[in-house]
Amino acid sequence: MDLNTLWFVLIAVLFIGFFFLEGFDYGVGILMPFLGKDDRTRRVIINTIGTFWDGNEVWLLTAGGAMFAAFPHWYATMFSGFYLPLVLMLLALIIRGVSFEYRSKDESPRWRTFWDWMLFTGSFVPALLWGVAMANLIRGVPIDGNMQYTGGFFNLLNLYSLVGGLTSLALFTLHGAIFLNLKTVGDLREKSRAVAQKLWLPTTALIFIFTIYGYFETDMFTRLGVDPGVVPILAGVAILLSGWLIRNNYSGWAFIMTGITIAASVTTIFMGLFPRVMVSSLNDAWSLTIYTASSSDYTLKVMSIIALIFVPIVLIYQSWTYWIFRQRISHESELEY
Repeated sequence: MDLNTLWFVLIAVLFIGFFFLEGFDYGVGILMPFLGKDDRTRRVIINTIGTFWDGNEVWLLTAGGAMFAAFPHWYATMFSGFYLPLVLMLLALIIRGVSFEYRSKDESPRWRTFWDWMLFTGSFVPALLWGVAMANLIRGVPIDGNMQYTGGFFNLLNLYSLVGGLTSLALFTLHGAIFLNLKTVGDLREKSRAVAQKLWLPTTALIFIFTIYGYFETDMFTRLGVDPGVVPILAGVAILLSGWLIRNNYSGWAFIMTGITIAASVTTIFMGLFPRVMVSSLNDAWSLTIYTASSSDYTLKVMSIIALIFVPIVLIYQSWTYWIFRQRISHESELEY
């Protein structure tokens, strides 16, 4: 495996980690106004992710930084072409972060309700737009021979990408509902389980629709074949198993299954891309690849050494954080948000 391939794989792993971890954060934020009928319950819901959400977003920063350093042309083309959606996502993430900090600064119900809905908005928008972005990456966007995006905003709002956005939104919300079931007790735990049961069928349907639609809208059929291999099939099996596990109250295993679905789905997208990083809908020869979009070999070598030292440290630290704050949250807990 050469360094270009290695860094393509590492960036894929960073996105998998981000979607797995931030996915349930988004889901909790989306569900919070609906499951939390009073201020105390809403504070319980927010506290389930209060110690994790900012650490989870580090995975996105790391993925973006790795993309910028390892594949600067990929970074430049994507961020210029997807400029408006990414700005909308950034604004939503800013609103989301502010809502965590501001909602308890005033005891006014109107104040807290406003910031609760800002948390919902800041979770809903990225959960939707990430699916739109990933669908466009694999479908292809207008890129010319100079690695320049030549389309507009509405090129990104095609039916396939919108289905991808709804799929990611539903999957993250289901992931969040199961996480709430794991982290809470009593009535809130039962409500989150009931929501997860209701969400499972439409989420599963969207995943299979998006997958089948992808064979018509992308070149996945020619690249992966009718039998796409173990990884895509694993995503389908995992989401099907999660429904049975939710109904039988095996929430831990259900959470693992939705996590596997997320991980296997993202892996499938990167498998369909490789060795490309962005597909040109104008001419496949103009697609960006891990070789045409990469930095120098020296840069990749230095980055590999740094990653070898610091990535294990970050993983150990974040695992320790989840272990320390593994307890369930209840109405009797000391609430910070």
